[in-house]
Amino acid sequence: MTPPAHTIRNPVFCAVDTADVGKATELAAKVADTVGGLKLGLEFFSANGPKGVLQVHKASELPLFLDLKFHDIPNTVAGAVRAAAAAVKPFMMTLMAAGGRAMMEAACKAATDVAHELIVPRPLLLAVTVLTSFDANDLLETGVSGAVGDQVRRLAELAKRAGLDGVVCSPLEAEVLRRDLGPGFKLVTPGVRPSWADANDQKRIMTPLEAVTAGADYLVIGRPISGAQDPAASAQRIALELASGEKATS
Repeated sequence: MTPPAHTIRNPVFCAVDTADVGKATELAAKVADTVGGLKLGLEFFSANGPKGVLQVHKASELPLFLDLKFHDIPNTVAGAVRAAAAAVKPFMMTLMAAGGRAMMEAACKAATDVAHELIVPRPLLLAVTVLTSFDANDLLETGVSGAVGDQVRRLAELAKRAGLDGVVCSPLEAEVLRRDLGPGFKLVTPGVRPSWADANDQKRIMTPLEAVTAGADYLVIGRPISGAQDPAASAQRIALELASGEKATS
């Protein structure tokens, strides 16, 4: 079995929240030396496909987090994982934990099989638990009662039993998930905002240092970097805060 990709040193993945290949490529080049990876999601992939992803990757050579949140019947998700893993060879990719155990197990097998065939590291497969834009009221509207944290724990435990490498969760759940699921299970946290940045539409947030201290392995940070006048400087400021264990001065 081909092992998952190795851990990388810089935990910050810059979220490239645009469908414009030129803008995404420019951003990737600017932050290539100050972040650990790039996250490309549905908006970009729907507009540009694997060819666009590879173009952005070429501008930075950074590890790719392909955040497509697959959710369908097991056979369809397995095929999607196989196709995406073969086309762009991401470091990490996502599927929805709500798709169930059989779907997640099929995805794991597909990722392992394609990595073995291509002789490349297997991408880390992450289950999305509860979106960080959700609070308890949003969850209730979908028919799930109870605390957000309880649903996150339930889905994270299911993902681990299905063989996934980790989950995407709010940093507010990182500490309890690290305790529940052990040190080897990857925790990837969006909803991370430096103290000097706007929260925007994220509701369950922490600063980068707080998230890492709580147990997060990788941090997804978008607009505080991508929307800054100088994205590289903003990314460097975050890196300095993480390295020093305190807020970096502006």
